[in-house]
Formats: sequence, C-alpha cells, structure tokens
Amino acid sequence: MGKSEKKYRFFLCVELFWSFFKLSPISFGGGFAMVPVLEREIVTKKQWIEKDKIVDIFALAQSAPGAIATNSAIFVGYQIAGVPGAFAAMLGMVIPTFVIVVALASAFVSFQHNEHVLAVLAGIRPVIVALIASAAYKMAHSALIDKISWLICLGSLAVLLFCPQFNIILVILTGALLGVIITSIKVRTRDREA
Repeated sequence: MGKSEKKYRFFLCVELFWSFFKLSPISFGGGFAMVPVLEREIVTKKQWIEKDKIVDIFALAQSAPGAIATNSAIFVGYQIAGVPGAFAAMLGMVIPTFVIVVALASAFVSFQHNEHVLAVLAGIRPVIVALIASAAYKMAHSALIDKISWLICLGSLAVLLFCPQFNIILVILTGALLGVIITSIKVRTRDREA
C-alpha cells in the first residue's frame, strides 16, 4: 500500500468515525430507529454504499449478536475501509452513546419521577415507533421483491406477533435456511431450462 493510499484510508476512517459520531447521539430507540438516518447519511449523502447493499448490511447486523446500531456501523465501516474502517465506525458509534448513557444513568436516579422528564419520554416513544415503521417501509422496497419473500416476511411477522415466546434467533435462522433452499431450487430450475 502506497503512502497516498494510506493517507486516503486514514482520512476515510476519520470521516467514517465522524459520520457515526454524529449519528450516534440521535439514534434514540435503538438500531431500528437509526436505520432511516443511517441510510440517509451512508447511501444518499455520502454515497458510500448502494441502497440494495445497505438492506443486506442491516439484515446481517440484526442477525449477528450485539446491538444493531453498532453492528451496522462495523459492517458499513468494513465495506468502506476494511478493518480500520470497521474500528473507526464502531468507535464513532459507541463513544457518544457510552458518554450519554453514563451521564443519564447517573442523573436518572434523581429525576426519574420528574413530570417534565416523564413528559419528554412520553413524547419520544411515539416518534421511535414512527422511525422504526419508516425504516421497515423503506427496507421493504428492496427486501420484498417477489411472492416468496412476502410469504417469508408475513410468516415471520405472524410468528413474532402471535407466538412471543418463540425464539427470535430461530425465526432469523429459519428465514436464512428458507433463503438457501429457495435459491437452490431457483438455480436448479434455471440450469435445467438452460
């Protein structure tokens, strides 16, 4: 790797860090609420990753252990600048959140029953639901591309809504297994027709 390429990668990592550092404090409601904001920054504004690829990254981030926001940052950083990019994006995502959570946790004990704080939290909750719904709607355009993907989605939704005791990991693994089986069938069918 040449000197100019190392310099470029360094500045790319700094930019990754800064992008996620800015996004982290506004990711109220967890990773899913952050999806539309992250998509706007990474896909639309920076144009680092294509829209179809970001959906795959979100799917992988959800499937991997850990917080979806941090996992997404790591996957995006890795796609853009390899291991250093993953590390920079992860630090950018984690540092502000860590500082805010520590500050809030230490202060929450003293003001947890304050009516103004409770009013703020009551106002934030519906916004989080809207952010998650918006993320689901945007991801649906890239993820639900045929009848089979719709069936997998609706089946998974039914299991998650009506069988809350069902393990989420099993739902994810079942979706992955169905994807492998369906793709194998499609490839065999295409090969026979060719």
